[in-house]
Amino acid sequence: MSSSPSLNDRVALITGAANGIGRATAHAMSAAGASVIIADVLVSDGERVVREISERGGKAIFLRADVSVEAEVKEMVTRGAEAFGAIDFLINNAGGGGMSKRLHEIPTSDFDRVVAVNLRSTFLCSKFVIPHFLRQGGGSIVNIASTYGLIGAPNAAAYCAAKGGIINLTRQLALDYGKDRIRSNAICPGYIDTGLGRRRTTLSETELAAALARREKAARMQPLGRQGDPSEIAKVVVFLCSEAASFMTGSIVTVDGGCVTTFNYGEASN
Repeated sequence: MSSSPSLNDRVALITGAANGIGRATAHAMSAAGASVIIADVLVSDGERVVREISERGGKAIFLRADVSVEAEVKEMVTRGAEAFGAIDFLINNAGGGGMSKRLHEIPTSDFDRVVAVNLRSTFLCSKFVIPHFLRQGGGSIVNIASTYGLIGAPNAAAYCAAKGGIINLTRQLALDYGKDRIRSNAICPGYIDTGLGRRRTTLSETELAAALARREKAARMQPLGRQGDPSEIAKVVVFLCSEAASFMTGSIVTVDGGCVTTFNYGEASN
């Protein structure tokens, strides 16, 4: 008997799936047997992930959607369900950080954007997928939060607030929908080697190099002494969606190399 989780004949909707943790999760879910709906605003990158999965014998489609916009989320969920006949898993992975500033220095528009792309998107996607789960008799939601939602972090008020909101929304979904056989869990990644993802496009070469160096230095200070690979988060997503996690709901799972056991920034935050 194989010890690997099986998601055969199931369908997963993954937001922010064009790169980083989302891309790794799409590949992992497909490898476990699921058909995958790739949702992102980055069209060429999203279509690349579909090709990668197809070349490996999997089934995937790409749907362009800004998951902070209600009408686009509604259309995305409708089209995804029509394409595969169902949605069994929702992985709310889309997100992004804000400016590195103290709270009184943050432009209101920046705060609103960070909350929208992280917390509002989680609400909207859950809002439109849950009715499918109710009709089907169950489903599983996995929200990608952050260790920054569990503790404070320097100059990250908007991001910490948004990710903290996702964590408690995860618990609330578990409470309200457990009787409907809908499970809701969250993963809090630590330092993951995604090359800063979308932030790369907003930084100069000098700023990017400095930011990457800070992350690597901070990661070395954590118990495991390194950044995680996106695949290490993806494996936990697959587990939480599988029957192996059938008695888990409302759980907040840290996959962080032990960083929240100490979270000693030291000179790395300077």
